[in-house]
Amino acid sequence: MDLKLARVELSQKPGTISVKKMLDQIKNDEQEIFYFDKSNSHKDIMAALQKFEDEGYNVYFREIRYGLSEEEYMYQAHVL
Repeated sequence: MDLKLARVELSQKPGTISVKKMLDQIKNDEQEIFYFDKSNSHKDIMAALQKFEDEGYNVYFREIRYGLSEEEYMYQAHVL
């Protein structure tokens, strides 16, 4: 499963990352913070977070608002 990473600039297209690649990063660093684009479905993000928990990691997940508009948000997942 691939998820879209948060955009660095609003005009850019979001990059993608696979759950397997995220797990590899976590195994190397023991913890990682991922920022996901708002265009991801909530169901896909929850499935990925469940995969991390199944692997024995703790996951802290939240929605981050970076502006006043309802459309200006991203998701953050801190995996330990």
